[in-house]
Amino acid sequence: MTPQPGTTGLTLGKFAPLHRGHQYLIETALAEVEQLIIVIYDCPDTTDLPLPVRVGWLRDIYPQATVVEAWDGPLEVGNTPAIRKRHEDYFINRLKMRGITHFYSSEFYGEHMSAALGAVNRLVDEARTRVPISATQVRQAPFAHRHFVHPRVYRDLITNVVFLGAPSTGKTTLAEHLAAAYQTVWMPEYGREYWEQHQVNRRLTPGQLVELAEVHLEREERLLSAANGYLFTDTNAITTWMFSHAYHGMAEARLTELVQLAATRYDLVFVCDTDIPYDDTWDRSGEVERLVFQKQILADLRMRRIPFFVLQGSVAERTATVQAILSRFHRYQTVVELLMGTTPA
Repeated sequence: MTPQPGTTGLTLGKFAPLHRGHQYLIETALAEVEQLIIVIYDCPDTTDLPLPVRVGWLRDIYPQATVVEAWDGPLEVGNTPAIRKRHEDYFINRLKMRGITHFYSSEFYGEHMSAALGAVNRLVDEARTRVPISATQVRQAPFAHRHFVHPRVYRDLITNVVFLGAPSTGKTTLAEHLAAAYQTVWMPEYGREYWEQHQVNRRLTPGQLVELAEVHLEREERLLSAANGYLFTDTNAITTWMFSHAYHGMAEARLTELVQLAATRYDLVFVCDTDIPYDDTWDRSGEVERLVFQKQILADLRMRRIPFFVLQGSVAERTATVQAILSRFHRYQTVVELLMGTTPA
């Protein structure tokens, strides 16, 4: 279908989260009108997904549309005269919407909003037969309904937990154990696999360390689309960057870029302590080096101002600590809010 010349469509929503039903409506509009405006509401009472995150989905997936952030939009939902008027006034007087030819929705408000705007009331899949899903269903069970959610959206619904620490501090065991407990997936340390395949005299070149970090990130990104609430990640680019400096006294620029990404990529950072026996395998550098590397990791995290929790004790004790933190944590909550027992405003 070719969009009608001179037409401007408008749709609105919370998109909390954006799902295939929303996408069907948006794509229907894009096929019919020359320009499309999407107004997205701030809705802290509905979801803790920040407005900029939800805006980002729409702008990334539909760059041809104009996305308007309604930070002060009315939040009341209902079909009373007062509520209808508040929404109409917001679009006409606050957002100054003019020249709208088609109003797209699958809700009751399509009738009164299109009338107020002087637009065609374009109802799309009102009975939800084409895409039988709602945002409430996705919020209640994201993993069960993940096939109704774009991968770009779904990855932002997952809490990515990373475990750092010197060699032989129990990161792998803990990540695998927690994944089983939460019935989700975990990201093994790709560095070990890569090192076994490519090391020469127990060393990798600076370029190989970049390749290692790149592939680790690619695999991790794929696993986010398969995770059930949480992805437990064993190690990240910060560790690779530190090994590069330890072995070569430098790191490639690309590896430094990946470290900067890693500094903000993870929702929770746990450091596994050295209070467990050292497993002195042939591919490791010894107990003294483990202690030095652990000090360097802690110092680097503090220097980068990355909040972290230290895990000590047995696997059961470490698991209990992580589970206690996860039970109180929300993905878009800061660690300070977590420690103070508050929730995002």
